[in-house]
Amino acid sequence: MENSKLHNIVGVSTNKDRKRVGRGSSAGGGKTAGRGTKGQKQRTGGSVPAYFEGGQTPINRRLKKRRGFTSRNTTETLVINLSDLQVLAKDGKLDVAVLVAEGKISPATRVKILGNGEVDVAITVSAHAISASAQTKIEAKGGSVNLIA
Repeated sequence: MENSKLHNIVGVSTNKDRKRVGRGSSAGGGKTAGRGTKGQKQRTGGSVPAYFEGGQTPINRRLKKRRGFTSRNTTETLVINLSDLQVLAKDGKLDVAVLVAEGKISPATRVKILGNGEVDVAITVSAHAISASAQTKIEAKGGSVNLIA
């Protein structure tokens, strides 16, 4: 019982020798050396690449080719027709700064007014762009148009 004291315990070595395979059957890793029998992965240098799918048509050939690129310099334009103008206008005014402050559009979005529909009341419109037909319809009802640069 002399070895059962703490200062005499012989621990398991942390410097374990690596397993030397292919050095005969008595060494424990002989013949196939843990690689199995036959096949590509059993051969020397026969590792299969990570993208290999076992002969199945590879995913890069199965998917559609999406060529080209998306420009980062595009500007988003919000199109508002005259028929929708009265819903968005508050107190007879439609201002881009108000729409941005309410969080309805982002500050980078440009607003263009198109002439599809009719205007019933006089509306003051402040937008980045406006079509000629929309401008004439708004001004015919006594409204005004202010273009933002």
